[in-house]
Amino acid sequence: MNSPQHTTKHTATGLLKLIRPKQWVKNIFLFAPLIFSKEFLHLYSVYHVIFAAFLFCLAASAVYIVNDLNDIEQDKTHPEKRKKRPLASGEISVKNAILLLGAIYIGLFAAWFVTPKVINVIIVYIVINLLYSFKLKHEPVIEIFIVAFGFVLRVYAGAVALNVPVSNWMFVTTLSLSLYLASIKRRQELIQNGSQSRGVLSHYSVTLINRFAEMSATSAIIFYSLYVMTVQSKLIVTIPFVMFGLFRYWFIVETLRDGESPTDVVIYDKQILLTVLFWAGFCIWVLIPRH
Repeated sequence: MNSPQHTTKHTATGLLKLIRPKQWVKNIFLFAPLIFSKEFLHLYSVYHVIFAAFLFCLAASAVYIVNDLNDIEQDKTHPEKRKKRPLASGEISVKNAILLLGAIYIGLFAAWFVTPKVINVIIVYIVINLLYSFKLKHEPVIEIFIVAFGFVLRVYAGAVALNVPVSNWMFVTTLSLSLYLASIKRRQELIQNGSQSRGVLSHYSVTLINRFAEMSATSAIIFYSLYVMTVQSKLIVTIPFVMFGLFRYWFIVETLRDGESPTDVVIYDKQILLTVLFWAGFCIWVLIPRH
């Protein structure tokens, strides 16, 4: 018989899995406006973006909880998700998941009184993902764009937190990069599990998704390069880092048979991680005003 202490610890572990903290790495996109607007020189601005990123972490976790609650029966029949997803495995109860979801929503509502503009962006993010969870995830192509648009909203939230505009170049570059990552994710799911993990995968082929990914990666490089050469010419030294990152990611996908989770790749692949850090470091170094 398990002790109350053991049960509490087990529940806490399950709740931690439910909110998927590893996925919070995606919120690094909120910091892009901080770098390109040169607001990283002001601690007050850094604080605002960190707080916005924290709120987006809560919002993303709420989306995952709703998605898992909606897919619980399907996940129970999946060979991997029935073990990894805490609701499907029975590690935590539906009641506890709903209570946590309610607490997150209350926290976000309270944050509206502190930073209403950021919360308004988060509301759009949550609504779109609710539509995705209950309907649109079954619509081919649309579902890929919804996943990608989540990254665009993150960048926009970072800009709103700083009260700076988002350039058209940043918008289209972020969208292209996000479509590339979303396409690769679907490609790997299709190769590794067929259409068992997602019904929408039955509408795709590996060849088709490869075309999506290649077109998106090419667009990301072109738009980023055009942005650098027309708006921030000093950042031209960062273009090789962007190209190497995309090349390396594709190598991981094609040769190492990995890449289903972009967050795992960023965390565990040293070359990708170093590329991101060097890119950010060079951007900051180049953009620091020198008088």
